[in-house]
Amino acid sequence: MNKNSIIGFVLIAAIMIGYSVWLSPSKEEIQQKQHFKDSLEYVQFQQDSIRKSQIVKTKQHTEKALESRKPEAGTSTVSEGKAPSSTYQAMHSKYDVFANSATGKNEKYYLENDLVKIEIDSKGGFIKQVQLKEYQTWDSLPLLLFDPSSMNFGLSFFSHDKAINTNDFYFRPADTTTTSLMVSDADSTTFSMRLYVDKADGVIDSTKYIEYVYTLHGDNYMFDFDINLINMHGVIPSNISSLPLVWETDLMKQERHIDRFNGATIYYKPVKDAVDYLSESGDDDEKISTKLKWVSFKQPFFSSTIIALNDFESGNLSVTENEHHTNPRYLKSVKAELDLPISFGNVSNIPFRFYFGPNKFYTLKSYGLDLERQIPIGWGFFLLAWINEYIVIPVFTFLGGMGWNYGIVILVLTLLLKLFLFPIAYKTYMSSAKMRVLKPEIDEIGAKFPDKKDAMKKQQAVMALYKKAGVNPAAGCVPMLLQMPILFAMFRFFPASIELRQQSFLWAKDLSSYDSILDLPFKIPAYGDHVSLFTLLMTISTLIYTKMNNQMMGQQQQSMPGMKTMMYLMPIMFLGIFNNYASGLSYYYFLANVITFLQMYAFRVMVNEDKLRAKIEINKKKPPKKKSAFTKRLEEAAKQRSKYKK
Repeated sequence: MNKNSIIGFVLIAAIMIGYSVWLSPSKEEIQQKQHFKDSLEYVQFQQDSIRKSQIVKTKQHTEKALESRKPEAGTSTVSEGKAPSSTYQAMHSKYDVFANSATGKNEKYYLENDLVKIEIDSKGGFIKQVQLKEYQTWDSLPLLLFDPSSMNFGLSFFSHDKAINTNDFYFRPADTTTTSLMVSDADSTTFSMRLYVDKADGVIDSTKYIEYVYTLHGDNYMFDFDINLINMHGVIPSNISSLPLVWETDLMKQERHIDRFNGATIYYKPVKDAVDYLSESGDDDEKISTKLKWVSFKQPFFSSTIIALNDFESGNLSVTENEHHTNPRYLKSVKAELDLPISFGNVSNIPFRFYFGPNKFYTLKSYGLDLERQIPIGWGFFLLAWINEYIVIPVFTFLGGMGWNYGIVILVLTLLLKLFLFPIAYKTYMSSAKMRVLKPEIDEIGAKFPDKKDAMKKQQAVMALYKKAGVNPAAGCVPMLLQMPILFAMFRFFPASIELRQQSFLWAKDLSSYDSILDLPFKIPAYGDHVSLFTLLMTISTLIYTKMNNQMMGQQQQSMPGMKTMMYLMPIMFLGIFNNYASGLSYYYFLANVITFLQMYAFRVMVNEDKLRAKIEINKKKPPKKKSAFTKRLEEAAKQRSKYKK
C-alpha cells in the first residue's frame, strides 16, 4: 500500500467515524423509556389527577354554604349605587380595572369539528388542549398535542402602572347559552371569550373588553383566531405600537422513537427569509429582530402553529428540556415571545390563524405559507428536496391513495425507482465488464513496471491501453454518483413520512419506527437495546452485494486494498446506525439490494464478455483519436508531479 492509499484510507475512516458519531442516538433516544412502563406511568398520572380533582370537588361541596355569602365568581364585587368594598379595593390596587376578572371558576368550553376537539378554559380565555381525533399515540391513547397544565397564552401590558397578563384573568363567553359547539363539512361556527374592564365604581363595563374570537370550520385543521380590543384606549397605553404576546407549553411525547433528524423544536418563517428552526437535539434559543409570518411548535409528525395575518414585529423563541419533569409523557418545553403591531381606535382587530394538525406534505403546502418546510425532506440540499418533492412524494402519495398496504407501496416505489435507474446501473455494469476483459493486459503492465518509482510510467501505460481500447475508467463512477442523491433522498423521506406512522407490515408494527423482534435486557453501545430484523436483512444483503461488487471490480480493488476493507466495514457501521431508525427505511434499502442482485444476474445474461473482448480488440486497431486540450493538460500535470517526486 503506497503513501497515497494510506492517506486515503485514513481520511475515509475519519469521515465514516465522524458520520457515525453524527448519527449516533440523541439524548432523547438514550433517555427513552420502555413503552409499557411509560403507558403505566401515564395512566397513574391521569388517575392521580382525577383523584385530586375529586378532592377539590368535595372540598367545594362542603364550602357551598360559605360560597353563597361571597360574591358570585366572575361577577362584580359591588352593586350599582354602592361604594366598592374593602375586598374589591384590595383587588383593584393589585389588578387595577381588571379586579373583577381576577377571581372566578375554571369553566371549560369545547369546539369540535370532524378532525379536532379544542378545549378552551375560562381562565386566560385560550386553548388548554387539542385532541386530533383521527390519530392515536404509539400505545393507542388519545393524541393530545400538549400538557394542558403548562399552556400559557396571554397579552402583557401596563394598566395605570399595574403589570397585566391576560392569562391570569377569567374570561366570559359572549354566548352563555352553550358550552360546546360542533361543526362539520363546509359549515363554520364562531365562539368568543371576553375579558371585561371595570368602571370607576367597580361595576363591570360591558362596553370595554379584550376579546378572543374563534372561528372553526368543518373538516379543516386550520381555524381563524382574532384578538379584538374594544374601547381599550385609556386602559392600554396609547403610546405603544406593539403588544407582547407570550405563548408557551410543554409538548407531549406521541411516538415510541424520536428521530434526531425529525424531532421536536420550534420552526419559524421570517417574512423576507426562508423557514428556519431551533436545535432539535438540546436547549436552544433565538432572538429574531425581523418580522415573522408564523411560529410553529413542531413535533415529529404534528404541529401547533400560530400565523399572524399582519405579521409579528419580532420575537424571542426558546426550546428547553426539563430532565426532572414529573409527567412521563413530557417531551420538551417551548416558548414564543412575540410582538403584535396594534393601532388604537374604538375597535382594534389583530387577526391570526391557528393550525393544529398532522405534518402531511400536501396538507401543509395547500395553505401557501411554506408550512411544509417543517417536514425534513432534505431542504438543505436542493437536489434532495427536489427529488423528494417532485418525484418521491407524488408517486408515494398516488400509490398510497390506492388503498394498498404501505409495505406494498414501498415495494412498488422501489421497483419504479430501480426501473428509472436501470440505464445507469447498466452503464456501471458495462464499465466493470470492460475492466475485467482488460485485466490480463493490465496485469502484464504491472509486471513490466514492478518498482514504485515507475508508478507514473505504469499509470501512463494503463491509460494508454484504456484509450486504445476505447474504455473510460471513470464511466462506472459517474453513474454511481448519479444514484447517490436518490439514496440520500430516501434516507430523509421515510423517517419524516407521516403516512408510514403506525402502519404495520409483516413483523413491523410501525414502519415509521424500528421493528424490534427482540428486546435486549441491556444496551449495546452504538447499537441499542433491541434487534431490528429489517436492519439485519439490509446489512446482510449489503455485505453480499459488497462481495459481488468486489469480485466484479477486480483490478480497481487491487490498486486500493484499503478500500476493500472499508467497503466491508461500512455495512457493519450502518447496522448500528439504522437499528434505531424507521423500519420503512431499512426495508427500502433491503429491497433495493435484492432488486440489484436480480439486475446483476440479468446483466450477466445480457452481456457476452467474449463479444465485448472482440469489440475492444477492434477498437485497438482503430487510429488513435486526437487528444483533447483537457487531456493534454491532465498529462502535463501528471508529468510535473512526476518531476517533483524525483
